Amino acid sequence: MYTKTYRSATILGKLKVCRFLQKNASTKPLIPSTTSFTLSNLKMMTAAHHTLYIKPNIGSLGVGVHKLEPLNDGYKLLYTKSKKQLSKFFHSLDDVYEHLLPAKPSRLIIQQAVSLDQVENRPYDIRAMVQRKPGGIWHLTGFLIKVGAKGKIVTNYHQGGEIWTMHKLVQRKGYEDAKSSELIGHLTQHSLTVARALSKHKAGMFEMGIDFALDRNTHLWILEVNSNHPQFRPLKWIDRRAYNRIMRFAQSYGRKDD
Repeated sequence: MYTKTYRSATILGKLKVCRFLQKNASTKPLIPSTTSFTLSNLKMMTAAHHTLYIKPNIGSLGVGVHKLEPLNDGYKLLYTKSKKQLSKFFHSLDDVYEHLLPAKPSRLIIQQAVSLDQVENRPYDIRAMVQRKPGGIWHLTGFLIKVGAKGKIVTNYHQGGEIWTMHKLVQRKGYEDAKSSELIGHLTQHSLTVARALSKHKAGMFEMGIDFALDRNTHLWILEVNSNHPQFRPLKWIDRRAYNRIMRFAQSYGRKDD
């Protein structure tokens, strides 16, 4: 976990963030079903949802993420190791649970998998960067589109994905101006709602990276919120204007790196 040396409070733990957002009427419909990793919860979630993600409660960059898929005679667990995607077969959920026990169950969560919308046959999600200056209001300061490698269970560029601009995404999706504006408007509105909701639970927050996803039915989801040093460095090379804007806000609360 990154240790910050600048002012901006953090809400640690994906599960805690999900529970805060589930208490807000505006964000509750956007949160996938999420719970702690126990054997009983694993069985309950498998009965309720076709596919699940099991991932660290605290962590980033797609490290330690597992995807659980049902088969006729058992379960397939997909995961990434040294940027290679691997899989294991298990006959039962008890076996899956026993396999993941060394990872310490208290540090894992189970989340309903969202069937991500695709661009050029590749899954993608949308990182919205939201910031405020000390004493100021929240602003949407930039977007990064994380386009996963084909067949990969995560979209992170550290795991073989690519970073696009919002302009490139809507262009490749063939969106007309009205549809693009509608998408950006919805993302902006929900981003600011998330920032306001979470900052009520934790004083001194100045930045958040909010990961949104559209599913294949175009329903919008919030996959996770990173308030512990959210990354935006790739924008330096693909959207310098957004990068400079984010850096100006970052410098106001003492962040000097990207």
